[in-house]
Amino acid sequence: MDQRFLDSLSLGGQADNVHDISRTTTPGPSWQDESDDEIKLPRQRQRTFPYTQYLPYECESEETRLQNLEEITKRLYIAVEAGDFAPGALHWSRELRSWLQMKFDLPRHTRARLVKLFYNLALSRGLTLSVSERFASMFMLLTKRKHYLKPGQDLYLDWYPLYKELKIFILPQETGFINTTNVKRNARTLTKMCTFCQLYTSPTEIPRMLEEFLPYYSLSHPEGAFIVVGLLNLLMPTTPPPLSFPQGQPEFYLPGLFHIWALGNRSKTFDVNFLDLLSRLARDALPSHHVKFGPYGIFSKEQSATIFTAVLRLLEIPVGQASNPYSPVVDMGAGLAATLEKDPKKHPIAHHIARWIVMSISPHALADTGSILVSLEGLIQSVETFFYPSNNGSWTKTLSQLAYYLSDFFVMRWNREQSGEMDIPEDRLLTPDLKRRFVLALREAVFMGIYSKSGTAMNFAMQSLQSLAFLEPDLILPGSLQRIYPAMQGLVEVHRTTSSLRALQVLASVIVRREGYRIHTTTLLALALPGIDANDLDKTLQTLAFIQSVSYNVPFHDLNDPSENAGIQEGRLAVEWIQKQMEALECGDLEEFSRCHVLPPDEEEAVLKSSTYGFREFVLSFLERVFTLLENLPDVSRVRSGSPEEAIVNTLPSTFLPLLAALSPELYELVLDKIADFVGNHIIHQARDAMAFICDALCKVNPEKALKRLLPLLVAGIKAEIEENGAASTRHNGADVLPRDRGLVWFVTILSMCVVHVGSALLEYTPQLLEITDFMQQRCRGIPAVHVSNLIHHLLLSLTLTYTNDFALDEPGMLLTKGFLVGPETWGKIVEPQNLNIRWHVPTEGEVDLATQIFDRLSNNALHRLDLLINQDSGLKRDGVGKEWSDDVSRNLVLLRLLLSGIASLVDISGGNMPSSRDDDHREDIDLLDEPERSLLEDSDDPLDTENGQQPSFTYPTGYFFQDKTHRLYRLIHTLRHRIGETLHRIHVFLVNAQQDDVACFNALYTAFRSWFVDVGIERSAQVVERILRLFESDIHLFKISGLRKVYPRPLLLRRANLYHLQRLRSNIGPRKRTKLDEQLLLDLAESTVSSYTEIRRHAQSAAESACKVIIGARPLVIPRLIDAFENAIKTKNYGRMKGAMYTLLLGSLSKTVGKDWRFTPRVIKAFIAASAADKLSVQKLAMGATFQVIDYGRPLEQLVLLDEQVIEAIAPHEDVRETIMQRKLRVAMKTKDIENKKKDLVTELVNLAKGSHWKIANRTVTIMLGMGMRFDTLADKVMIELMTKGSIDTHPMLRGLYCSGLIALFCLIDLRSACGHKYQNFLLDVYNFPTQKEQMVDPKDKEWTKTFLSAFSQESTDLYVDFDHIGWLAWGKTMTVFDARPSQKREWDAVERTARDHIGSLIDRTWFRSFCDYMKQEPREGMADRFRMASPILLQFIFELVREGTAALKFEDIYEGALELFGDGGDKNQHRATAELFGALLNSARDCSEIDKSNIWSLILPIITKIFDEGLNPDNLSYWIAFIHTAFQGKDLRRSWQIVQHLASFRLDLGSNAAFKESSKIQLLQQCINDAGWHFQLHQPIWDDFLQHLNHPYKGVREAIGQTLACISRTRYHESFGCVNEFLEAQNGYSSVGIPPYQSDNEFTTAFNKILAQLAEWRGEDPSGNRDISSYTSASKTVLLWLENTLSSHECTQLAPLFSRPLVNEILHMVDVREDPELMSLAYNVFRHLPDIPHPIGQADAFIEGLIQTGSGARSWHQRLRVLLNIGVVYFRRLFLLSPGQQRNLFSCVSNMLGDPQLEVRIGAATTLSGMIRCSPVPFRNRVVPILKKRFVNLLLKNPLPRGLSSRPGNPQQRLTVNRHAAVLGLNALVQAFPYVSPPPPWLPDVLTILALRAASDPGMVGESVKACLSDFKKTRQDTWHVDVKAFTPDQLEDLEGVLWKSYFA
Repeated sequence: MDQRFLDSLSLGGQADNVHDISRTTTPGPSWQDESDDEIKLPRQRQRTFPYTQYLPYECESEETRLQNLEEITKRLYIAVEAGDFAPGALHWSRELRSWLQMKFDLPRHTRARLVKLFYNLALSRGLTLSVSERFASMFMLLTKRKHYLKPGQDLYLDWYPLYKELKIFILPQETGFINTTNVKRNARTLTKMCTFCQLYTSPTEIPRMLEEFLPYYSLSHPEGAFIVVGLLNLLMPTTPPPLSFPQGQPEFYLPGLFHIWALGNRSKTFDVNFLDLLSRLARDALPSHHVKFGPYGIFSKEQSATIFTAVLRLLEIPVGQASNPYSPVVDMGAGLAATLEKDPKKHPIAHHIARWIVMSISPHALADTGSILVSLEGLIQSVETFFYPSNNGSWTKTLSQLAYYLSDFFVMRWNREQSGEMDIPEDRLLTPDLKRRFVLALREAVFMGIYSKSGTAMNFAMQSLQSLAFLEPDLILPGSLQRIYPAMQGLVEVHRTTSSLRALQVLASVIVRREGYRIHTTTLLALALPGIDANDLDKTLQTLAFIQSVSYNVPFHDLNDPSENAGIQEGRLAVEWIQKQMEALECGDLEEFSRCHVLPPDEEEAVLKSSTYGFREFVLSFLERVFTLLENLPDVSRVRSGSPEEAIVNTLPSTFLPLLAALSPELYELVLDKIADFVGNHIIHQARDAMAFICDALCKVNPEKALKRLLPLLVAGIKAEIEENGAASTRHNGADVLPRDRGLVWFVTILSMCVVHVGSALLEYTPQLLEITDFMQQRCRGIPAVHVSNLIHHLLLSLTLTYTNDFALDEPGMLLTKGFLVGPETWGKIVEPQNLNIRWHVPTEGEVDLATQIFDRLSNNALHRLDLLINQDSGLKRDGVGKEWSDDVSRNLVLLRLLLSGIASLVDISGGNMPSSRDDDHREDIDLLDEPERSLLEDSDDPLDTENGQQPSFTYPTGYFFQDKTHRLYRLIHTLRHRIGETLHRIHVFLVNAQQDDVACFNALYTAFRSWFVDVGIERSAQVVERILRLFESDIHLFKISGLRKVYPRPLLLRRANLYHLQRLRSNIGPRKRTKLDEQLLLDLAESTVSSYTEIRRHAQSAAESACKVIIGARPLVIPRLIDAFENAIKTKNYGRMKGAMYTLLLGSLSKTVGKDWRFTPRVIKAFIAASAADKLSVQKLAMGATFQVIDYGRPLEQLVLLDEQVIEAIAPHEDVRETIMQRKLRVAMKTKDIENKKKDLVTELVNLAKGSHWKIANRTVTIMLGMGMRFDTLADKVMIELMTKGSIDTHPMLRGLYCSGLIALFCLIDLRSACGHKYQNFLLDVYNFPTQKEQMVDPKDKEWTKTFLSAFSQESTDLYVDFDHIGWLAWGKTMTVFDARPSQKREWDAVERTARDHIGSLIDRTWFRSFCDYMKQEPREGMADRFRMASPILLQFIFELVREGTAALKFEDIYEGALELFGDGGDKNQHRATAELFGALLNSARDCSEIDKSNIWSLILPIITKIFDEGLNPDNLSYWIAFIHTAFQGKDLRRSWQIVQHLASFRLDLGSNAAFKESSKIQLLQQCINDAGWHFQLHQPIWDDFLQHLNHPYKGVREAIGQTLACISRTRYHESFGCVNEFLEAQNGYSSVGIPPYQSDNEFTTAFNKILAQLAEWRGEDPSGNRDISSYTSASKTVLLWLENTLSSHECTQLAPLFSRPLVNEILHMVDVREDPELMSLAYNVFRHLPDIPHPIGQADAFIEGLIQTGSGARSWHQRLRVLLNIGVVYFRRLFLLSPGQQRNLFSCVSNMLGDPQLEVRIGAATTLSGMIRCSPVPFRNRVVPILKKRFVNLLLKNPLPRGLSSRPGNPQQRLTVNRHAAVLGLNALVQAFPYVSPPPPWLPDVLTILALRAASDPGMVGESVKACLSDFKKTRQDTWHVDVKAFTPDQLEDLEGVLWKSYFA
């Protein structure tokens, strides 16, 4: 591969220097060369944010990072070379992942080598599934972004290995083994890898791919076609190759692809796959200079029209009464190709459509009348009404997604082109004109979408709105404000207000940056305030989010110059300006609005300054509103319930923090006073958290001022509550806070949030804080005590952590104009991420000293108190659970836990250097273990470790305070921590002995255990990093713009720096060494994980899980204890402990260790099996969940792994590591051997256990044993073979099924081993030797080749069988796979295989066979489907092979007798099922046998089968025999079962027979045979002729079977069979840009069909002689309709397209009119509805459209005219992009003429159809046609005035006049209805309504009613926008409409 690839690259030397891009939506960089300097860069695109530059401490050097990287790659190399994949290679992959997550730059050449390595490892044969999955995940991580590596330049990948792996799933017949028991993969992972690999596949491989894939394409069995389409989409590279490589250019192969697409009609899968492929092609061809680019991008006009037509289908817009454009039957044929489908949630179809359109747009699209831009406008126009909020349905999500992706892609492309990041040819760059037209095309749809009723659709619409406003603010903002102002003033529905608030959130950043518009900011803020309302919490949330988005962009400073003292005057200036603007908006005069906007800069600045006068008032009103909201909050029922109240509490801080940071100093002091007064004067219990968050924000923004104001107030409040009110003086039951304690809790909660992350400002208040904490510690009981501990925790965090405390919008000290710090320039200012100055809080000596003092003092108190409490001699009374004693213990444990978490950052990440001895008992062989994610189960100082190369992770500087380990405070903290650990152990011992049921104490204890273990270096128990990351991501969401990077406000950039610091901290804390105390505590936890109390057990399990992750070697320490407990619980039948042990061992992270360390595994498996028999449902449930895990333990280990040495050597280190590799290799081999031996011993034990035990135990045992007992090299032990063979006739049905499946697996393994030449290596290499299989060369020059090939299938005699259906269907490959019909070679068995087969054979005797047959004909068990079961034939097939070889004790004579006995008299359906299964096995076993054996088999089968087929079929047994036929022919050459084919094909209809079922069942068997044989079936002609002569068969069942079989025959006759793939591509390319239209039916077919139509007309009585034969007519019609329906809902539906002319349409319409036969009517109507959905090739629908027009104009029956109308509307919509202008005109003319139809129903139908057609027509066409129609209908109305006093009764001589007037009214009504949601309405529309009201509203009867209905519908659909629409009418027009459009008040 490598050489070929390099050769292919040397073809093109033109390097156009492309810089690169990220994310999936941009073209990948092209295949090219670059300068040496570029190659040396670690990244092609430099980082936007310099992460390490901003940290407040010295970071490691680049050199250190690269050294660590080298160390990782070296260790990885050693592990891979030594075959140590798990844990070795996996561990170093994890280290590499951590290294990358630290935002270090991986050199490109290293990345390329690693990508190749992991790609190779992920696809290596022989690795276990979980390991290869992890390697695949690494591969995807390394290629996640396109800018990492340049394809071809840095990296290329060979697609073939990936394809080989996929083939196992999609083309199992290729490998020949469907039931391989070995190496399986996850297909989803492979398909994901394809999407990453695609970019790095050389485009010069395209011809080779097409040659490889296309020969598999076949629609004879559609699966082949779906597989090819799926493979093309997954693997085919879309980057254009160099110009010197013509076969790889898109224009060469695209016609072929379009032809393949056209072959798969009515399939959604085809449409989705091709749109995905073509959209990627458009994206990747965009930067390529040599690919031609025009108005349709790289596509032609026809190709573009075809794609847009498919897009209309995919949107699944409902049209009239049409059926679905897709037929589910077609996609059900995908079969195994379903594994190739991408997840539609991750790859939505709207994404492909948008990518294709945006990447094909260029300025060429502006010049041409027809272009992709014109088509896009047409597309949006045609579906625009479906964006309207009340028009909701299944299409809503797709349409809103489409608008979102279109705008998003366009923004991204625009931004990248502007920044030069996307280097594309000059003539393709987007221009402002193009941008403007694009925005106008989407604008109306998006404006409708923002008010959608669907939340998802609204989200998409909001993001689209933001993108469009970013592109063209002047086109979007006026319309937005026009909609937003009335909504905010409460003039329209409430839901519009909420939507408008959301729109403001996304538009805020555009509004505040845009001159003119930004003046509206203060007004909009003021209008938003009423949204803060306790009665509507959703609106409140949206209001807060809007204020937040403004606060991040705007400094809340009054910019008026105080010296001029004219603030009030200036405030008026803005008010007047806004007033003018509002008036313009209210009048709908957007031009006036825009004119006012364009102010000279000085004036605009003056108005803006004037508007800032309103900030003070806004802030005060905002606070008032928030206080009112807090006073009215309901009680929060429970924590984290997801309630709206909780959302409010969580949103307040994220609004207040930016808002307070944006305030000017004066406003900040004002707010501080207001809040402080509120806190001091109110106690609102349910709002305490919200208030605490607000105070937290106050203190963070300005700690000095805020603490000075709040601290004294809070401390005084706390003292008063305790001393005067007696708060917290006693304990109480329950979780609620007592009213007496609420004031205290209010103050403590607020105080504890005031001290979080406020930095050094706290030091000033040290004495007060220490005093109040001591005071509360002594005085508080009950729930408030927990709040006190919380306060201490927060205090410690604030003192000891490193964090940013800088929230300013702009860099400090940036002086602007007039000496102001802030000015108009700061509005919406973007700060460059490269130039930040960040203020950090770094703990000082004084702060750490204070923190240590608090920690020392409080932990000593708590430890002393706990020692007293658990001291038996202390005299303290333990008064049972939940009382004083229990409370006291819990309270102190909570305090200890919070103290531990609070000083986590001061604890040494190695766990501290406390002197402690190690326990040596548990140290052996810990290297056997592995576990997911971070932790490593090895001790660093383990003697084995140096060889294993596994050591704790690399650490990087994080600003740890104690650089000196001898520091006094360091020693104090670690000594105290050790003491706390010892006390925790003592409490555990005491509780277990004395208070086993004290759940509260246990829970508090284990939460403390957890903190003791995990809170080291960072407070992990609180999941700090995850929480902060989530909050950060939700806040940046509004500021993300595609194609731009980190355009965030400054506060968010600072938060990113803080987050990076935390991520560094987290990455440092790898697992640490185990100390004696750790061991003690781990064993305590292990003891409690099997407690009898569920609650205690759960807490202990959770703590143990966490602890095991952070301590090296924890798992092997606790597992033995748990196994002892498990075994003990089984003996004593203690179900609680049993569940605890089973859960901890098998369903947590210990399960992996148990499976890898075979010192433990056998004991666990045996205990698990014993537990399976427990008589308790909950235990059984747990066991069910753990079964797969236990089965997994038995999987074989890696025996041999095939790797590409060259790829591995690329990462080899410079030093010589061969010695290390050799040692490791030996250890791995020894370990593997040892484990396999233990497995073998265990299997023997399990076999003995299974033999005599209860079926439940036997069931579990066998399940586990089957995976463990079979191996490629040794197959299986004799005892196991015996157990399975005898078990296959066990009396228990479940066990019997298990043993049978085991036996089948063993047979398959034996066959596989034989085919691989008995070598495992051959199996991995896919080297199989099948004696009968060979490759035959195909002669592409032989023109008669296909004919000869097919004619061979019309007779039995042949030398070669062709089993595969796809061969030659579309195009012939170079060779074809065939099988010897008279095999001379036999299978070869070696000694191992022979022994196994002999042993099975010796046990298979007559008795066994009899018993097996008896079980086969048993009644199926309850709940089991009664059908043909494949398991029995598969097993019997293997048994019969043994018989044939003479290995079995059973003889053929016994089979013969057994079969006859089994069938008996055939009276019972179970006998039929069993016989069908037995015969299926006999037929399949005849594949490779001699002629004599074959004739023996046929002599048994044929007589019975013919007898059954002729006389024995009945409704009960038919399904079994159909399944038998399927088994005999599926995937096999039909000549193998020629006798059956002959018998079935000789069937002729017998009109004399009255046995309808017998006839129809024979036809069904025949149809199954034809279906399975596909296009190879050549005996069809006589059957076809016979059926055509008997279309009028009297019996319904027979007719149905005939119709389906005729459809099946016509479907399977089609094939293309080009000489080779290249010939196929050239033929398509030579014909047209969309290839040759497929399914062009031959004249024979057309003639036959025309004859049928003539015959039907004759029977209907239309022949001159007047003969009528209604019964023949209806019968034949039904048969034809069934045939048509079958064909029309299949992929070959366009085969019938040439017949869709007027005769067929008329004939079907006649059938719909046969009122006497409802069945015929509904069938005909169904078929008629199908007709317009058929995707005719371009230009082939003319006859059909002509036929519809003629019938509509000239049919005698009005029913027929009405039905044609429905189809006209559907055809018009479905073929919108394919109709010629002439056809459009003809259709419009036909429909508008039908408005004058004498029949009322037709007129109404025509009006509906006409309005629909106008609505979906493109704007230019619509603008031409509407004035013409309006003029025509107005004239018609005026020329037919209604004489006075005339009634409009039928039969009146003036009837024609009434019809004309009605036609005119309906026509005008259709014009009005065509624009239901256009607001304001088009200028001509008021005129039309007025004419209707004045001229026709008073008509009697239907005319007047139609007018009134039209006017009232107009008003009804416009209620939402009436305030705008009403302005389109003049006062006179409104007066004329008064009383008709709506009733006058006085009427």
